[in-house]
Amino acid sequence: MKKTTIFAALVAMFAFASCSSDNSQQHADATETHDHEHHDGMAHGDNMPAAGTVVVETPAFDSVAEPMKRNLSQMLDEYIALKDAMVASDPETAKEAASAVLNSANAMPVATLQVPEQKTFAEEQIEKVRNTAAAIAATNDLGEQRNQLEDLSEAVFSLTKAFGATDQKVYYQHCPMVNNNQGAYWVSTKPEIRNPYFGSSMLKCGSNEEVIN
Repeated sequence: MKKTTIFAALVAMFAFASCSSDNSQQHADATETHDHEHHDGMAHGDNMPAAGTVVVETPAFDSVAEPMKRNLSQMLDEYIALKDAMVASDPETAKEAASAVLNSANAMPVATLQVPEQKTFAEEQIEKVRNTAAAIAATNDLGEQRNQLEDLSEAVFSLTKAFGATDQKVYYQHCPMVNNNQGAYWVSTKPEIRNPYFGSSMLKCGSNEEVIN
């Protein structure tokens, strides 16, 4: 009789432990699924912001000297190479690309700008590019590099927008989960979301927030 009771108790304990384990696994699976769906849901590459949506306020300059526009277009291309290196979580390539951005900023023909407002705006934004690009080029630490990306992105986007520096569409994209959910922006020439702050761990987390043509 005692053996039967002990056996029944053991069976009950095993069933309880198994059920608890199953429930825990189900909860973990549900959480993972929710997180995955949430992150995938942030990928709005095919959904553009409303026409006229402005995130970064800049002046709009006409009659800009061609050397200035040409150099800014080159700097945008170099920035995109830097951003793509961060998407790939490649700090060495990011470092090299940042050096190219820095060289372009240092060579920017600001002296060709005859309008004082243009010159002042360009000098302010290019100084931001110099500071952030230099900081990225000075380290192999991917986390430190990514910490500089938003300020660099805002400056590059502002210059591109104000001076009409490219014929490409340029997308100002945003991830809400960077910096402990404070969010951060980056620049892309493609509408698809490829997150440079998280790389493959949350590749499609983000959204298009402003588009310039």
